[in-house]
Amino acid sequence: MVLEVLQLGFMQRALIAGVAIAITTSVIGLFLVLRRNSLFGDALSHVAFGGIAVGLVANVYPLWTGAAFSVLGALGITKLRRSAKIPADATVAVLLASGLALGLLLFSLSGQLFNISSYLFGSILVVSMEDTLAILAMAGAILAIVILLYRQLVYVTFDEEQAKVSGLPISKLNYLFVVLASVAVIVSMRLVGILLVSALIVIPNITALLLGKGFKKTALISVGISIFSVVTGIAVSYAANLPP
Repeated sequence: MVLEVLQLGFMQRALIAGVAIAITTSVIGLFLVLRRNSLFGDALSHVAFGGIAVGLVANVYPLWTGAAFSVLGALGITKLRRSAKIPADATVAVLLASGLALGLLLFSLSGQLFNISSYLFGSILVVSMEDTLAILAMAGAILAIVILLYRQLVYVTFDEEQAKVSGLPISKLNYLFVVLASVAVIVSMRLVGILLVSALIVIPNITALLLGKGFKKTALISVGISIFSVVTGIAVSYAANLPP
């Protein structure tokens, strides 16, 4: 039974793309959680939702406009957080609500409200080979950059002031990281949807923090939990004939 299922093309693509997303969101999510930015992914996904709606209205490939909005939103949040006049949580709340409102308005104007569920909840079982290759490429690029800058990112995450004193380019590292996070969010949206991106980013890492000690061990536990969740979800949805 299992071998028969794995021979199905759409299941192979779903599992490959799902595992790639699980690993990427776990790694990026751990940094976000440790930086007390757990809602960052949620805010970016809602901002991207507004960008997707803009793409539909402008007749442009929606994931490109969604990615642009997500990156701009990430940079905007980071910039505003450095302003003492605006609390960090208020910035996230404003962008989250604004992105959702813009998206709903433009989806209504474009006459594509019927298509909204695929963006809200994702469509992992209908991912194409092109989507799978794109996801693998972007996930690979994100993970490669994180591995390359691992020590610097960990240093900034745990002690930003000391990292600044030691001469690390804090601002550049932070801006680079939020761009990586925004790309991870927009890639994940294609599979799990806007409403569940934050769950994939936060829940495995919160669980891992309760079980693991040390950054690397916690990251491995988080990745394991995330992969298990994705694979189990796909398997159960297929077996029970339910939406994944």
